[in-house]
Amino acid sequence: MVWGFVQRNRRAANPACVPKSNNPVRFGILGAAKIGPDALIIPARTHPEVVIRAVAARDKNKAREYAETNGIPIVLDSYQAILDDPDIDAVYIALPNGLHFEWAVKALQHGKHVLLEKPSVSNAEEAEKLFRSPLLGNPDSPVLLEAVHTFFDPTWRYFMSQIRPADVVHASHTCLAPKGTVALDDIRYNYDLAGGAMMDIGPYAISSLRSIFAAEPEECIKCDVKTAPAPASDRCDGEYSAELRFPNGGIGSMHGNYAAPWSKARLPKIEVRHRAMPAGDDDGSLKPGQEKTVTRKVTFYGHMFATLYNRIDTEDLFEVRNKDTKLTVKQWTVKTQKGVHAFREIGLDQPGEVYWKSYRYQLEQFVHRVRGREGDGTWVSAESSVAEMRAIDMVYKKSGLGVRPSRQP
Repeated sequence: MVWGFVQRNRRAANPACVPKSNNPVRFGILGAAKIGPDALIIPARTHPEVVIRAVAARDKNKAREYAETNGIPIVLDSYQAILDDPDIDAVYIALPNGLHFEWAVKALQHGKHVLLEKPSVSNAEEAEKLFRSPLLGNPDSPVLLEAVHTFFDPTWRYFMSQIRPADVVHASHTCLAPKGTVALDDIRYNYDLAGGAMMDIGPYAISSLRSIFAAEPEECIKCDVKTAPAPASDRCDGEYSAELRFPNGGIGSMHGNYAAPWSKARLPKIEVRHRAMPAGDDDGSLKPGQEKTVTRKVTFYGHMFATLYNRIDTEDLFEVRNKDTKLTVKQWTVKTQKGVHAFREIGLDQPGEVYWKSYRYQLEQFVHRVRGREGDGTWVSAESSVAEMRAIDMVYKKSGLGVRPSRQP
């Protein structure tokens, strides 16, 4: 088991490069972001229809170093030069949040397909403008995808197969990153660039809760935040705890921290509790006047980096009760544990290897869309991306910190 873990993650970090097709999708990268290798550069090695052609950054020396480290053949002088290059088909945008809207719009105007890091933009107003742009929606329009990579992984498919959205009473998302993970002068703490923990960790939480409830939150009931010390902006949260109410009456809670004590740092965790449901009498064991119910709890560990480690625990609590007195006659629990690393492990005939990261599964579907192919149907729709920013705005308004600002180009 340990050897499998080591081998899987070794290959995930450094997979062999496959031969490329004669007409690959040629990517340009805007910004020398740390997420770039995981999110695109490494996945591209194993995709026969993807090549990374060029990168540009504000600091050209940084761009050169980034290109040399990651095997990118061309360094261009500016973001605009990436968009002006006729030999680039698609762009990956992992710039600071506050720059997403401006450069996504410009890329679409230049006919480039866009893989856009989350959160897609700074606020819901920008999301409405971007995802409902007249540049989109036609058969020959560029492809725009918000990179919610976790949804493309087979772990998420299996996890959701264990969930009954209409019967969920409570779901929680917890991510406690250890102190030192994000420096106080990091751009993620820059208010003018739409920074804050809820803009970085929060999209994982909110998109997960929206998927689990299969609905949009109606209200943010409460939101408590702690702002980070200087030199971080006092308008940026370093820790948040929030509760959202969903249409079925269920509550979704989220807790994120950029600087948890190392003793309290934990794997990202999602926990889902369902209401008690009639369980039937398949084995004929119920006596007259008795009823059987089942209450399900599902816990997902490690969904944000499922290739490194993931485990999905499903726990069904069965109870036999007397109908008239409601007294419990018998109670027992059935538990299952499962880790998933490829679709074939859950009985689905879809491409994938155990060392593919969620970003690689995401790239698979992005290229299918660019090529006009159906793929496996997994996608983050324009409507979902708009709804995501509405929910993030809702939480920020409740926090008292206010909606992240739009940056004037």
